[in-house]
Amino acid sequence: MSEPAIRVILLPRDTNAQGSIFGGVILSHIDLAGVTEARKHAAKRFVTVAIKEVVFKEPVYVGDTVSFYTRTLKVGSTSVTIKVDVEAQRWSDPGQHVPVTEAEIVFVAVDKDGRPTPIKG
Repeated sequence: MSEPAIRVILLPRDTNAQGSIFGGVILSHIDLAGVTEARKHAAKRFVTVAIKEVVFKEPVYVGDTVSFYTRTLKVGSTSVTIKVDVEAQRWSDPGQHVPVTEAEIVFVAVDKDGRPTPIKG
């Protein structure tokens, strides 16, 4: 796999009552990783307009190092669709890398007034 767009260690403040990480915390990092990939296409401001699909495959636990890998699926005139694959490196077994979540996100480039603007040009 290539280098991740972002990598984080998740902490006790990120947990739910069952002791695993809140899905919303993972979604927040997915959004950040996705916009990091989108900005490779233009030095523009991008906003999230859709999360087409999120699949939570395995739980993430406190202390896991979580990597967010991105790739561009489609570039339109004002939008870019990004795939984010999330992998956890278990703190209890540093050699164990587990695919935990995947998502597809659509971002739109916007101008200073928040209106869609062409990515190219």
